[in-house]
Amino acid sequence: MTKTTVLYRGCLALLLAAFVVSVLLAGTGRTSSGQYVGSEPCGECHDEEYGNFKKFAKKAHSGESVKIMMADLTKEELIECYGCHVTGYGQPGGFVSFDQTPALGEAGCEVCHGPGYDHVESGGDPDLIKKDLSLEDCQVCHNPERVDAFDFKPLLYGGAH
Repeated sequence: MTKTTVLYRGCLALLLAAFVVSVLLAGTGRTSSGQYVGSEPCGECHDEEYGNFKKFAKKAHSGESVKIMMADLTKEELIECYGCHVTGYGQPGGFVSFDQTPALGEAGCEVCHGPGYDHVESGGDPDLIKKDLSLEDCQVCHNPERVDAFDFKPLLYGGAH
C-alpha cells in the first residue's frame, strides 16, 4: 500500500469513529448545544438553591456593578469585567449586551454549572450540567489578582453555593 492510501484509510477510519461516537452520544442525550438560559429557569426545579442565590450571592446582582461603571471603563476593561460579572460572555449563546440578553446580565448559575439549555430541555438530566463544583471552579474569578478581599467561601459552603 502506498503512503497516500494508508493516510486516506486512516482519515476515513477516524471520521467514521467520530461519526459513530457522535451518533451514540446523541442517542443518549449527552450532547451539548452550549446554549444558555439564564438563572430563572433553574429556580423552577432548584427552588431552595435559587432562592439562596438570589438572596445571598453578590454575583446575583453583579451585572449592576458593571452597569454603574460602564461609562468610565475602556472597551478592554469592560470586556474583562464581563468575563466574571455576566453569564457566558464570549461564548455561543452567551451574554451579548444588557439590552439583547438581559437574562444573562448577571453572573448566574451557568457561570459555574455550565450552559443549562440541554439540562432544562431534558427535564433535568444531571449529566447535562456540571454538578460537583470545587474551590478551583470558583477561583477562576475569585483569585488574588481580581478580588483578594472578597471572601466567597461562607456563601459557597453556607447554602448560597
